[in-house]
Amino acid sequence: MHEPQHLRDDDPSAPWIKDPYYHGMQPPSARASWEAAQRRSQLAVVEDTPSHEPPLPNGPEDYGGSEISAPTSLPPQIVATPWTWRDPATIPPREALYDRHLFRGFVSGTAGAGGTGKSTLVTGESLAMATGRPLLGKRTPREPLRVWLWNLEDPAEELDRRIAAQCQHFGITPADLGDRLHVNSGRDQPCVIARMTAGGATILVPVIEAIVAEIKARRIDVLTIDPFVSCHQATENDNNAQDAVVKAWGSVADKSAGNCAVELVHHVRKLGDAEATAESVRGAVSFIAGCRDVRVLNRMTEKEAASAGVDNHRLYFRVYSDKSNLAPPSDKSDWYRLGSVDLGNGGAGESDHVQIIEPWQWPNAFDDVTARDLLAVQKRIAEGQWRANSQASDWAGKAVAEVLDLDLSSAPLQTKTKTLLKTWIESGALKPVMRLDEHRKEREFIEVGQWAV
Repeated sequence: MHEPQHLRDDDPSAPWIKDPYYHGMQPPSARASWEAAQRRSQLAVVEDTPSHEPPLPNGPEDYGGSEISAPTSLPPQIVATPWTWRDPATIPPREALYDRHLFRGFVSGTAGAGGTGKSTLVTGESLAMATGRPLLGKRTPREPLRVWLWNLEDPAEELDRRIAAQCQHFGITPADLGDRLHVNSGRDQPCVIARMTAGGATILVPVIEAIVAEIKARRIDVLTIDPFVSCHQATENDNNAQDAVVKAWGSVADKSAGNCAVELVHHVRKLGDAEATAESVRGAVSFIAGCRDVRVLNRMTEKEAASAGVDNHRLYFRVYSDKSNLAPPSDKSDWYRLGSVDLGNGGAGESDHVQIIEPWQWPNAFDDVTARDLLAVQKRIAEGQWRANSQASDWAGKAVAEVLDLDLSSAPLQTKTKTLLKTWIESGALKPVMRLDEHRKEREFIEVGQWAV
């Protein structure tokens, strides 16, 4: 496994010298500029000099398989900085740019299976940030942000369709966006910041510097790269290579460089029917380690659809932050529904129907239930003998369904009944007790706890 490297300006193997893709791109012209780029904390350069071969005073050296230029003078001394006590109130808070996912100066990741809705989601979020409107129900800064959406797979016209459809759906006008939304297609302007060479993963510093320069010039707040796999040509399962790529994006986001948030949209491994988590992200685990936050998308399952009472489960997906946490219950995740908008662009023929996204709420069992309903349920419970076991013929849930006129043959209404019963037990309005049944066997029954007022 090779360590990452950085190419010299005059290296004959440098891509800006021999690769047509880099035609017209100028590498750093001065050695001082190049060396400054190497010292950036986020761009990894191998530092271990082989003990059996002293470095050459003027020329390239081989550091564990990575080639860098020999400095013309001794490197600066590395000093451990003593920490100085600071009043916590004087430490600036992290600057959240979108919900608790995107932060200025950090890299974040979004991952999910193909076709789940990742690109539609980040497009909707880009519009929310650029307009300053909570289009998807998430908190945005008080002022609209300047957003750069760089899709590396789809053609520009397809991106135009997606954006136009969502603008039409949310009623967004040109005045709402101003000049704050920037969109690029990888087919017209590729973005490759790393390649594999004979020495290992190579960070293409001139590309990084060109991106940072454009971010500064356009005053970009959020840069989204979709998908991550297309922004590099490094080995996907090589931890060193992937660590270097993610850290390179960290150098773009860094306060001393772009001072922005960077979103990397990634795929997960093929999981079948299994739940996707952060650990399911394709490739090396260094992607997860290098991101401030990693959230995952999961399409609604058929079982969840039955509980929620929706027809087509493939139109719904949930999102939750899962860098190191267990997945929350389905009704505690952020849910979204995919829809379709007719662009009306077909003239006399058929027009395009384009996917859009909107927030969706998991049905709340208490939406139409009042304190008066609870009191009625308590009275019905007090009149009879009701078991806690949902398989019993005298299950307490049947008393709830009877009072509230709920059809227990419907999966969503059965789920609603169970949720109501569980919540009322937890609140103390109902309580479980152990006593003997008619056969003198000890069973768990449900009785009235604290009466509703």
